[in-house]
Amino acid sequence: MLTKDTRAKEIWGDSLSTIKSWLDARQKIVVLFCDIAGVSGQMTNRELPDQIKVNEYCRLLLDYTSIGHFEIYEQIIGYCKGEDGKNLNFVEELYLRIKLTTETVLNFNDKYAVDATDKILQSFDVDLSDLGEVMESRFRYEDQLLDVMGL
Repeated sequence: MLTKDTRAKEIWGDSLSTIKSWLDARQKIVVLFCDIAGVSGQMTNRELPDQIKVNEYCRLLLDYTSIGHFEIYEQIIGYCKGEDGKNLNFVEELYLRIKLTTETVLNFNDKYAVDATDKILQSFDVDLSDLGEVMESRFRYEDQLLDVMGL
């Protein structure tokens, strides 16, 4: 009987390292999110994070989102199509849900990836909180996609 990792290597081949890198990027996004949200305990009083950290977060978030859409999800859907459509409807439904979260990611990036004005930064905490909720849902949907693939 094949182990989960062996089966994944057979299915994904070289793409498995892309998936692992993508999941590592997810972890970095979560850690940086906590940092800029002030959850890490490094800020003694709540203040806006350094713009350099916000720019880095936006870059990581956009890269992560792009790799998901243009590499990971397409491969999963293609795999399900090749498996006589097994799980295809479920995977396509998850993909639609993930796509809905992408608009929030792009809006956050557009608003904060450049030097934001003080007026824009007034809504930073609310926007970051909204993004956090959306990303939590997105991660849950992505995990379900990976579960379908046995990863």
